[in-house]
Amino acid sequence: MSDEKTFMDTNVLLYLVSSDGAKADKAESLLRLDPVISVQVLNETVNVLRRKMRMTWPDITEFLDLVRFFCTVEPLTIATFERGVLISQKYMLNFCDSMIVSTALLSGCDFLYSEDLQDGLFVENELRIRNPFENRLS
Repeated sequence: MSDEKTFMDTNVLLYLVSSDGAKADKAESLLRLDPVISVQVLNETVNVLRRKMRMTWPDITEFLDLVRFFCTVEPLTIATFERGVLISQKYMLNFCDSMIVSTALLSGCDFLYSEDLQDGLFVENELRIRNPFENRLS
């Protein structure tokens, strides 16, 4: 494929366990890109799987093991936090979203796949936000 480095947001990752077949297939195809995720993405995933999807702990653990097999997991650090504060202010993003953007930037990612963030936004002339479920001509 290409040398582009990708980051996967929580909302895309959760489609792996969705009943939406097309989106689940797309999320699965993104796993082949060896994406980066953050500990925050793991935290948010567990929260949704427990509270909204009512999954059992053994099922959650199995899912997280699978995700961690395919994804590089980046920690949350004070550098992530400090950059996240600046990103939130500059781009007027929700703070939790800015932490994901910050981690993607600090990880050297070219693309952040998210259904929740502004498709096409180019952050710090380094990171392009992409909604992987949007149809594109190019």
